[in-house]
Amino acid sequence: MPVVRPREDESFESLLRRFKKSSEKSGVLAEFKKREHYEKPSTRKKRKALAARKKTGKRRYY
Repeated sequence: MPVVRPREDESFESLLRRFKKSSEKSGVLAEFKKREHYEKPSTRKKRKALAARKKTGKRRYY
C-alpha cells in the first residue's frame, strides 16, 4: 500500500493527487480489479493469448 506524507503547506487536493499517482504506479487498483471475481485458468489463458496477439499486431515493421 502506498504511503504519502503531507508536505508543509500542501493542500489536500495535491496530497490526494500524489497518492493516486503512487497507487497507480504500484498497481494496487489493477490488482484489486483483477482479483475481484474468480477467473478460470482456461479463461485467463485465453485472455493472455488474445492480449499477446493484439500486442504483436500493433507492432509494425518498416
